[in-house]
Amino acid sequence: MNLKLIMAMVADEKTQAILDAARKAGATGATVITSVRGEGLKPEKTFLGLEVTGQRDVLMFLVAEPMARKILETIADAGQLDDDPGAGIAFQIAIEDAVGLRSQEQTILSEIEATV
Repeated sequence: MNLKLIMAMVADEKTQAILDAARKAGATGATVITSVRGEGLKPEKTFLGLEVTGQRDVLMFLVAEPMARKILETIADAGQLDDDPGAGIAFQIAIEDAVGLRSQEQTILSEIEATV
């Protein structure tokens, strides 16, 4: 089974919109890690050592390879990642193998067959 891991690091107020859009685009599930910290080109501003920026979330989607680019582009649109500086980033990584997907395996295989 050819899979990709899509990871998105986004402002927490964009998380639900991205999750909803990814599911509509074909993602069968997601893992969300909340309240992470990241830095871009410029260090974040602080006040007395406390960050004054919003929290970030990490969203992870394990998807069928043929669906990955479409889902990645959908995530970018839903989160306005290319339009809104600081909104976040998303990328995909090839997955060599995975276990624990038995409940989603048939759906993922059907998606692969439908796109080939």
